[in-house]
Amino acid sequence: MQQLEALLEDARGNARLIDMSATAAEDEVSRQLTICNACRYCEGFCAVFPAMTRRLEFAKADIHYLANLCHNCGACLHACQYAPPHEFAVNIPQSMAKVRVQTYAEYAWPASLGALYKRNGITVALALAGGLALFLVLAVLISGSLVHAPLAGNFYAIFPHNTLVLMFGAVFGFAVLALAIGVRSFWRNVTEPQFLDNASGAAVGEAAHDALRLKYLDGGHGEGCNEESDRFTLARRRFHHATFYGFMLCFASTGVATLYHYLLGWPAPYPVTSLPVVLGTLGGIGLLVGPAGLLWLNLRRHPLHGDVQQRPMDRGFILLLLLVSATGLALLVLRDTRAMALLLAIHLGTVMALFLTLPYGKFAHGVYRSAALLKWAIEKRMPSKLKLGDD
Repeated sequence: MQQLEALLEDARGNARLIDMSATAAEDEVSRQLTICNACRYCEGFCAVFPAMTRRLEFAKADIHYLANLCHNCGACLHACQYAPPHEFAVNIPQSMAKVRVQTYAEYAWPASLGALYKRNGITVALALAGGLALFLVLAVLISGSLVHAPLAGNFYAIFPHNTLVLMFGAVFGFAVLALAIGVRSFWRNVTEPQFLDNASGAAVGEAAHDALRLKYLDGGHGEGCNEESDRFTLARRRFHHATFYGFMLCFASTGVATLYHYLLGWPAPYPVTSLPVVLGTLGGIGLLVGPAGLLWLNLRRHPLHGDVQQRPMDRGFILLLLLVSATGLALLVLRDTRAMALLLAIHLGTVMALFLTLPYGKFAHGVYRSAALLKWAIEKRMPSKLKLGDD
């Protein structure tokens, strides 16, 4: 114990020399990882711990990398002999979560919008969705009426096709650009300039496989995460899969409809059995089941599992996904009724709110985590800089 305490004190001194700009949350991660590096009981749990053992000291860039590599599964918390109420108070999932949200804000583009991570909660999400929906409802009222004769699902009779393409293309394009610039800044900060020279097809394939499978949401042993207790469950992994692949099916539906419109000259509306409608329906169901499950788990999760201060941001994003899927499915069912214009305005408002918050909310964690997984897949194939006999 005395040796571990001495090692911890040395690490604190080294950390101060490495980077004087480290935040309190980053210093806490460095402190805890130093203890983990001396113990190494959790080395086989996930990618964080073998990546950690390749370092003797933890600079700011290392901490940012490891924090985004962490999937917050909770397995190490319940395995750790130094976890609270021990005086060392090691809680890797919680300390990593606090740094992770700092990295999203720090690398956000434009930088002035980075503070949105602190305010992107339920109130902001619902207010934005409600405000945009109301704006579109008023636009419909100005040009016509919310109550109309059935239009056989012809959305373009309410909002012209080119108007929708321009409006949502600009918003979605901005979201993609902001996320791309943010993750580029993150990558340049956590890697050396020539790091990608060591990349290989195997490394890229492994990173993509681990990201799409959510490999590290299995607790390191295949049994799953910890949520409200030390009981393992694969529920979070499955609900994440439903959410992600539901989103991708909806994206595929839009892509197919775009090809139909521009390439084949088949404008909407499309029949219920058409490929765009089938893909959108399946995606909507996935975006209903997945977020509902994630919200249920979030409400039940133990306060030591992650950072409770981030839960409003988590729940705001989940509720936006639920609103998008629920209004989209309602619009599909009632598209040939007199209420179609109202439902369309509400659905488009929630979709636009989702796009606008993508770069400044919970969605960003998937992008940054994928970059961290790529770094780990490359790094593990490189010779370690540590030598036998290093102190």
